[in-house]
Amino acid sequence: MQRQGSMGGGSSSRIRATGAVLLVAHLAFVGWLTLRPLDVPWVAPANLHPLAGIRADLALGWPQAAWRIGESTALLAPLGVLLPAVGGRLYVSPLASLLRTIAAGTLISLGIELLQTGVPGQVTDVDSLLLNTAGVLLAHVAIVPAARASLRRRAARPPLRPGVEGGALPQDEAAQGRTPTIPRVGVAP
Repeated sequence: MQRQGSMGGGSSSRIRATGAVLLVAHLAFVGWLTLRPLDVPWVAPANLHPLAGIRADLALGWPQAAWRIGESTALLAPLGVLLPAVGGRLYVSPLASLLRTIAAGTLISLGIELLQTGVPGQVTDVDSLLLNTAGVLLAHVAIVPAARASLRRRAARPPLRPGVEGGALPQDEAAQGRTPTIPRVGVAP
């Protein structure tokens, strides 16, 4: 039985499977990157004041600030696309999809920040939580609505199959084949 609002056919399962594999791979990479112990001589205290770290980054100057803010924004941005792909819903409210994706991205980012408290050399930063969530939001808004609209258009038109006379028949007619013709037989005496 197919869920309400999910994509139909084999393309749905391919998209969901590919999304799941990419999601697991991305989360494994993020976990390795953010939860590995660092051998550093000095560790800054945890930043629990919202926007304080962003202001400090901006005080460093343009290239360094753009790099550090962009790094935190891009870290979890792929989740904005991968989470809806794993969900596999084609007909869904854009606002509901956005809110679900932001909530999941925020919880994943919060989990990473909480796990970092026990890792040597890693520091908890509330601004990382804000920037990671902003990255998920931006990626979702930039890609998911257009991708869903494209998939809905592709699902709405029937794919064409080559016909007998070199033309094209809709898929359902091609699956049934042509209607056989019977030659006329005269009436017996």
